[in-house]
Parts: sequence; structure tokens; C-alpha cells
Amino acid sequence: MYSQAVEKRIATSVFESLSSGVRLDVFRLLVKKGSEGMVAGDIAAAVKVPPTNLSFHLKALTQARLIEVEQEGRYLRYRANIPLMLDLVAYLTEECCSGNPGECLDLRAAAKVAPGVLPPVVAGRIRPRARPVPFRVASPARREKGRRR
Repeated sequence: MYSQAVEKRIATSVFESLSSGVRLDVFRLLVKKGSEGMVAGDIAAAVKVPPTNLSFHLKALTQARLIEVEQEGRYLRYRANIPLMLDLVAYLTEECCSGNPGECLDLRAAAKVAPGVLPPVVAGRIRPRARPVPFRVASPARREKGRRR
């Protein structure tokens, strides 16, 4: 289990990475594409950023573990690390309205987020969905695949 300090360090790294408007646009685009992901050239065209500039932003997102990259022939395919994103939401909200589940439910009802996206509320605390270790990273198989380049 990670310590609170490690969780905070990872959360800070994620937010620092998303503080750039370009990176935020790229991440949201990749979240929209889901497991299909996109190759770098298509990302550059979609966000209207020159490929040389985009590579800097992709590197920052990869280092923050917000995106994963996989070699496909001569192309690199990028995918959003959606489990990390969901774990971050759970980390941010796990103690929301602690001890007052009614208030938390009222606030959730006012949110513009689909109910299934948020972690469930249990006895006044928001619980991550069956995640034994917060801030998961890519599976070992996917990491090994990326190292073979």
C-alpha cells in the first residue's frame, strides 16, 4: 500500500502535468478516444499543435503516467491512463463530507457528472471501487511491451 505522501506526490505530479492547456486538451482527447487511443500525428492535427511541440507535451504526460505509449510499427500510439484518472478522482473525494452522507449525496446530485463515474458513498465516506492500491499504473505486461522498443 502506498503512503499518503506517495499518493500526494503522484496527485501533485498529475495536476502539474495538466496545468498546460495543450496537455489538458491532449489528455481529454485521449480520454474521449478510450482504448483505441491515437497516433501522435493525429493528435497533433486534432489539437492544432506542431508535431515538434506536441512531443514535449506527450513526454510530460507520459512521465506523469497520465498517458501510456505503445509502439505500432513506425508509429507511437498514445492512450489515456483512465484507471489513474479514476483513482485520482477517488483520492480527491474519498473523505468528502465525512460523517455526513446526506450532504455528500446532495452535492453529488448537483454535480454535472454521470453518477456511475463517481466512486460510491458508503457510510458517509466515498470509497474507491475495489482498488487495493491507489494510483495504479500500466499493467506489467503493457510496461514490458513498451520497453521492447
